[in-house]
Amino acid sequence: MKRSDLLKKLLPGFIPLFVFIAADEIWGTKIGLVIALAVGMAELVYTYIKERRFDKFILLDTALLVALGGVSILLHNEIFFKIKPAVIEGIMCVILAVSAFTKVDIVGGMSKRYMKGIEMNDAVQQKFKQTLRVMFWIFTVHTLLVLYSAFYMSKEAWAFISGGLFYILFGVYFGYEVLMQKRKAKKQNVVPHEDEEWLPVVDEQGKIIGKALRSVCHSGKKLLHPVVHLHVLNHRKHLFLQKRPETKLIQPGKWDTAVGGHIAFGEDVKTALQREAYEEIGLKEFSAKPIGTYVFKSDVEHELVYSFITHDFKGINLHSDEVHEGKFWTQKQIEKNLGKGVFTPNFELEYKNQLKGKIF
Repeated sequence: MKRSDLLKKLLPGFIPLFVFIAADEIWGTKIGLVIALAVGMAELVYTYIKERRFDKFILLDTALLVALGGVSILLHNEIFFKIKPAVIEGIMCVILAVSAFTKVDIVGGMSKRYMKGIEMNDAVQQKFKQTLRVMFWIFTVHTLLVLYSAFYMSKEAWAFISGGLFYILFGVYFGYEVLMQKRKAKKQNVVPHEDEEWLPVVDEQGKIIGKALRSVCHSGKKLLHPVVHLHVLNHRKHLFLQKRPETKLIQPGKWDTAVGGHIAFGEDVKTALQREAYEEIGLKEFSAKPIGTYVFKSDVEHELVYSFITHDFKGINLHSDEVHEGKFWTQKQIEKNLGKGVFTPNFELEYKNQLKGKIF
């Protein structure tokens, strides 16, 4: 889930309030309430037609707007109306606090109900929790500012704090997040570092014809470079696969070969295989049998793949953040999920050409 998805779900609920603030300045409180109510109802109808659901947050916001606005008119005291944004945000603060600081994930439950097709593994869930914590503090600070402005500041100051400032705070935060993510991606994948890994550039027979930085090999230039793959089978011929972290730029969140990694410049195939096996799944002191070599092409890579197989599975120990999860799959489970976006294209190609009918 992107950090902005939750915000996009919540912000429309505040639109009736901002409409009222503008209309109140022009036509007065009563007409402002009528217009805001009409906008809220229109939002509800639009959401229902588009998504076949009633947005409970918009409904709650509109109902509180009318209720507190009505009390304010009857008692001729606008303070009841002014605290209305703080009441809604206070509710949100409680929901965010429970979701961010406890195991009861209310917001996560809402996302599963309203954001169809979005799934979160442990890594994404952790980032989501971090975002909720930041949102909790933003909501809390803004709620306190609204309450203070309602009692001690002018109506114009209250209108700005209740309305525009809310969007400014979130705009600054999410703008900062987008900037940091772009800088991180650029730093990791475009800008060469002094300690960035050099990879050999080879021909299809594996002869080294040059070298290039890892980022250049993954930039779409289609420079052929060698990699090692290791398939791990247990005594029941179940195949161990690893799940790629959601943070990976290439095939994030998909199941892949147990071990897959680059051969560094100046490194031989055997050394690379032993190193990658330990780095990714903690496997060491194992014997492996070569099962073939092939060339794999994608939009960003061009690889000469050296494939191996081993039955030494007992030493597997997932100790690296390079692998999100790992488990053994039966042939039937693999066959059932082929072509459904569960596995990486590289693994599916390898399964059909090297494993199916030969190993199983």
